Amino acid sequence: MSDAVVFAGGGVAGIAWELGVVAGLMESSRQLASLIRDPQTRYIGTSAGSAVATQLAGGLDVDALYAAQLSSETAEFDPKVDVAKLWESLSALDEPGLTQEQRLQNVGAFALAAATVTEPERLVSIRARLPHLDWPERSLTITAVDAASGAFVTFDRDSDVDLLLAVAASCAVPGVWPPVTIGDRKYVDGGVRTSANADLAEGSERVLIITPSAADAPERLGSVSQAELAALGDAQVAIVPADAASIAAFGANPLDPATRPESALAGREVGRREASRVAALLA
Repeated sequence: MSDAVVFAGGGVAGIAWELGVVAGLMESSRQLASLIRDPQTRYIGTSAGSAVATQLAGGLDVDALYAAQLSSETAEFDPKVDVAKLWESLSALDEPGLTQEQRLQNVGAFALAAATVTEPERLVSIRARLPHLDWPERSLTITAVDAASGAFVTFDRDSDVDLLLAVAASCAVPGVWPPVTIGDRKYVDGGVRTSANADLAEGSERVLIITPSAADAPERLGSVSQAELAALGDAQVAIVPADAASIAAFGANPLDPATRPESALAGREVGRREASRVAALLA
């Protein structure tokens, strides 16, 4: 049995916020700092969370990662998409009666048809997020979806997939960024299955879920589903959601790099405030 930390999706604002939350939790609780940094703790990352999980798994200093989010210097760039319109387009693909795989096939087809920057252009930003290009020794699971088949997939150090491509695939928001080519397949954002994919932590004794969405958000907008929680069985589970100040920091477009500083600051405040509650739940 092991502990697990689950990092959900949420754009570049989500990356900044999650790093802020981790920094706040660790500075406020030795217990949580130990759990998060324990080499035996599993990291599970989806979309933005895949970048955060990879950075932390690479052993980078949390405060340094947090400080980088406060800087205006970044390799990230704004795709300048209408997020509300994008969400309407994606929601229209979820027709009644479809199986999950059929729904994900629709999303994959939408992603494959979209006009975006090229894969090499996108990889520049993803590369800048990673401490190195080798899979870490720590257990790290990254999620994605096969754009053609709709199959949900996970990548880890035993998958024979480049870490850079695994993270890029997990971050390939349909209609915003290009599907990522791995072998003879193309993959999109693991968050199109669920934002957190927290059920992958099944078998863990304690599970910490960090998700940049409101606690009362609908499942389709990022909250952790009851099915995911049920899969965790008797595990002790603590969820750290975004508060109103964090949602305001994300703004209308959490893909805009300009949201990073305020999102990081809001996340750290959430981490500080939530530390005692989370530590008690995971005691």
